[in-house]
Amino acid sequence: MDDIEISKNSKKDNIIDVAKSIGIDKKDLILYGDYKAKIKMNLDNPKGKLILVTAISPTPFGEGKTTVSIGLSDALHKMDKRVIATLREPSMGPVFGMKGGATGGGYSQVVPMDEINLHFTGDFHAITSANNLISAAIDNHIYFGNELDIKEVTFNRCLDVNDRALRKVDLGTRSDSFSITSASEIMALFCLATSLDDLRERLANVIVGINSKGEYVYVRDLHIEGSLVALLKDALYPNLVQTLEHTPVLIHGGPFANIAHGCNSIIATKTALSLADYVVTEAGFGADLGAEKFFNIKCRIGNLKPDTAVLVATVKALKYHGGVSKENIFEENYDALKDGLANLDKHYDNLKKFGVNVVVCLNKYDTDTLEEIDLIRKHCEDNNYEFAISSAYSDGGEGAMELANKVLAMGNNDFKFLYDTELDIVEKINIICKEIYGATKVNISDEIMSKIKDINNNKMSNLPICVAKTQYSFSDDAKKVGVPTDFEVNVQDVRLYGGAKFITVLLGNIMVMPGLSRKPNCELIDVVDGEIINLS
Repeated sequence: MDDIEISKNSKKDNIIDVAKSIGIDKKDLILYGDYKAKIKMNLDNPKGKLILVTAISPTPFGEGKTTVSIGLSDALHKMDKRVIATLREPSMGPVFGMKGGATGGGYSQVVPMDEINLHFTGDFHAITSANNLISAAIDNHIYFGNELDIKEVTFNRCLDVNDRALRKVDLGTRSDSFSITSASEIMALFCLATSLDDLRERLANVIVGINSKGEYVYVRDLHIEGSLVALLKDALYPNLVQTLEHTPVLIHGGPFANIAHGCNSIIATKTALSLADYVVTEAGFGADLGAEKFFNIKCRIGNLKPDTAVLVATVKALKYHGGVSKENIFEENYDALKDGLANLDKHYDNLKKFGVNVVVCLNKYDTDTLEEIDLIRKHCEDNNYEFAISSAYSDGGEGAMELANKVLAMGNNDFKFLYDTELDIVEKINIICKEIYGATKVNISDEIMSKIKDINNNKMSNLPICVAKTQYSFSDDAKKVGVPTDFEVNVQDVRLYGGAKFITVLLGNIMVMPGLSRKPNCELIDVVDGEIINLS
C-alpha cells in the first residue's frame, strides 16, 4: 500500500480521546470533525524534555526527518512514556510540486494525512490572507495620498502554491513580487509569537517600506494590526492530531528553513512541553540551517532548552555527498560512502558546539545492504558517536525502539547559543558562516554594508541572524556537496524582519517563490469514487 492507502485504512481514535490521553478536556478543544482539533488552553509551563530531530545535508531523495520524528515518538509511546510530537504544517507548494507532503510515510505517519497535507484547519489560508491584507493596505494608503511618504515598499504578497510567474508582477503603479506563504515574514513571526498579545506586537512591528528620509514605515503606521489579529486569532491555537499508533501530535505553523527559521510554533512546543515528559520536534533542511536556527532563534526567543539532537542520515545521502550521481545512487560504492561520512562528521561537530547531546540515526531503507550499514556503524563507534538504526517507515514505532533507548539514556547537557545577539551584525554573520559552514571569507558589498548601517542607525542590530542559502551544501553553491573547503560566501542581500525580530541574510541565489517541475505531483493527484489518490 502507498502512504495514502495506509492512512485511509488505519484505525484512528476519536480526537477527543487523544486529547484526554494528555489531560485535555473536550471543552478546551475546537473540533474539526472526528480526527482534528485545536487546543484552546493557554499552557506555558514547560517541564518535559525537548528532543530535536535534524539531519545531514539534504539531497533530492529526502532523508526522512519527519518519518524518524514520528517513529521515535511512537517508540516512546510504546514504552508508556508521556510523549507528544510537534511538527510543522505542510505547504501546498511541495505537496503539489516535487517533495510531497509532510506527514511522514509508510507506517510512521500522522493521520489523516490527506486532510493535513491539504487545507487542514485553514491556518495557511489565514496567514496568507493576513499577509495580503497588509499589501492591500499599503497600496490603498499610497492611492489615497501616501501621507506616510512611502518611497520604497519592502513588503510583498504571498501565495501557498509554487508559481514562478509571480516572482515579479506589474501592479500598474509599481512592481511587486510574491513569496510562497512558508517563506513569508508573517509565517515566521506567527511561529515565534508566544501569545496573542505578542502576536499583535510582532505584526505591528513588521516593516512595510521606507520613507523619503530613509526611515522605516511599519504596519502600526497603517493602523491595521487589529484586523490582522482578527484573521489570525483562531489560527494561533495549536492543532492536535495523532500518529497511526495514536501518539498525540501537535502540527502548527510551517516556515521554510532557508528564508525563515524552519520550526513549528513556539506555542505548540511550549504546550507540548507543559503536557508531556518528552517532546519530539524537528527543524527543516540540514543541521546547518534548521538546527542552527532552532537553537539560535527559536530557543532564544522561546526560552527553550533542548536536551538531545537526533542527527538523521541515510545511505543514499552519504553516497551522494561522497560524489555519487542521482542516477547511480542505488549502486554499491563503499569509497563514496566513506567519503560522504565527512558530511555527517561536520554536522555532528556543529551540533556539539551548542552543548547538546547527539545521537546519530541511520534511517534505514530496504535497499541498504548489511555491509553499508556496518560501515556506518563502525565509523560511529570509532568516533564515539551514539548510534541507532530506525526502520520506522516499515515497522512503525517498533522500528525506532533502539533509537528511543539511546535518547532516553542521554544525560544532562550544557546547552548554549553560538553567539551573543549584542555582537555586531557582520561579526554574527561571520560566526555562522565560518564556524557552521566552514567558509574562509564572507564577502559583503558596499551596498549591503549600507543596509546594515541603516539597521544599526535604527537601533535594531541586536537581533539573531537567519541565513538563507542553498540547503544542499555547506557553501552557497548547491553543487559543492560533501564538506567543501577553501570557499568564500557572498552576501546578496540583508533584510530586517522587524516583526519576526531577526535579520535575514541571503547567501547566493535564493528563491522565495519556487516553480513547479516538468512533471509535478499535481498531475498525479486525483479523486476517484470520492477518495483522494496519489497524495504522498
